[in-house]
Amino acid sequence: MIPRSTSGRAAAADRLARADRSRTFPPLPARSGARGLFAESWWGSAWLDALETTALDSARLARGRTYARDGHVDTINVTPGRIVATVRGSRPRPYSAEIRLRTLTDQEWDGLLDAIAADPDRLAALLAKTLPPALADSEVRLLPGPGDLVPRCSCPDHGRPCKHAAALCFQVARLLDTDPFVLLLMRGRGERELLDALSLRNTALTARETRHPVPAHGRTTVYRRGSGPGTGPGPGHGEEPPAARSAHGSATVTGDAPGEQPAAVEASSRGIPARAALADRPRPPLPPPLPVPPQPGRPPALPDGDGLPFDPATLEFLAADAAARAHACVSAATPGPGAGRTALHSPFPDLPAWEDAIRLTATAHPTAGLTATTRALYRDLAEATGRTPTDVARAVAAWRQGGPEGLALLDTPWNPPAGDFDRARSALLAADLPSLRPRHNHLTDPDRGIQLRFGHDHRWYPYESEPGADDWWPAGPADPDPVAALTTLVAR
Repeated sequence: MIPRSTSGRAAAADRLARADRSRTFPPLPARSGARGLFAESWWGSAWLDALETTALDSARLARGRTYARDGHVDTINVTPGRIVATVRGSRPRPYSAEIRLRTLTDQEWDGLLDAIAADPDRLAALLAKTLPPALADSEVRLLPGPGDLVPRCSCPDHGRPCKHAAALCFQVARLLDTDPFVLLLMRGRGERELLDALSLRNTALTARETRHPVPAHGRTTVYRRGSGPGTGPGPGHGEEPPAARSAHGSATVTGDAPGEQPAAVEASSRGIPARAALADRPRPPLPPPLPVPPQPGRPPALPDGDGLPFDPATLEFLAADAAARAHACVSAATPGPGAGRTALHSPFPDLPAWEDAIRLTATAHPTAGLTATTRALYRDLAEATGRTPTDVARAVAAWRQGGPEGLALLDTPWNPPAGDFDRARSALLAADLPSLRPRHNHLTDPDRGIQLRFGHDHRWYPYESEPGADDWWPAGPADPDPVAALTTLVAR
């Protein structure tokens, strides 16, 4: 017995179904100078009618319309029964606005799909991205009515709706203008799911017509089998073209119309494998890769929320780091003009947890100044790693000074071999700079509170401390020339 490998196909089908029931739309552009009707289609206007007839404050609606027109609504996500977007208001962080709508029951969906399958014009209209009025006015109500739209928002305004939720509603009307399948998704089914269900219904209808042909004088559907030559209706007069007729399989249909002759259609061939049919098909060349942007993008600000399992600022921070790392990887993998393909190596080696935490902290806020945000970040990191905020701040300064090597030199001295380190003292004396005392890879003048540390990368890392104290902090960028590094340090 051959085991069935249905679990993989079932999982793939489940992923497709879940993806089909969630659509994300980028922010719609601002509508500069638009002062007329916000929706352009009749169904988009009906959506706004459901909002406006139950709004308790027309002033909030007007402000919401202005927010939508000026592009304050960010990415919109539509899932069955729920529309969510962040809306930028007067505060730095946006608010999370939401619109809820009842989904249709399975019985209502069956009735709606039967109504579409029974009239090909309705399906053609949907595929053309229009909503036929006959479908909207059927027994199953698609468009929302008064009170069907339930707005919610994270802002402190308890209006129903507030201006942020109203702005979201206005932008959804623009989405509906271009694609009525968005409305069907709100009611519970995705576009692919609907088209597959309609295809099954059409297949079943065709099979029933094949098993029980209707006499020609009483037919209301198209012909599906051949007629006598020159006597039956030809293509364009109710009969399918020959290519379409041959696809329906073999059957003998006897027509009752005058002049119609019985015609037997040969059984369709078994066909050929798709691989063989497409083997000689010409393939166009792939387009050239897009140019790498000069800078990585910045993620949008997330709204504050109560009871969230994460900190929005931390998520923004991680998203920005992921964008920066992806940009660096793509930049490193992009060959220069005329260069061939090279082996790909990640510019980000694996780091221990402490070093990676310091890297994240140093790159998230690249300025050297301490702010309330950076202090809170240092405090949280110190608590998580069992260190002090001062240790974190010093490590961040070392990372900004020299990356992983700068952080390694902060706490780990080493003994360099004879060569550059020994020659550095003579170069400093020749430049009439202060004499520094060597120890390991350090050159130090404790009375002045200055120090140079020699790295494995043959660069010199300047440090400073209060005179007479042993509290050394990174001071300025590393330099391959000890004279330049010490000159900059002395001039501070």
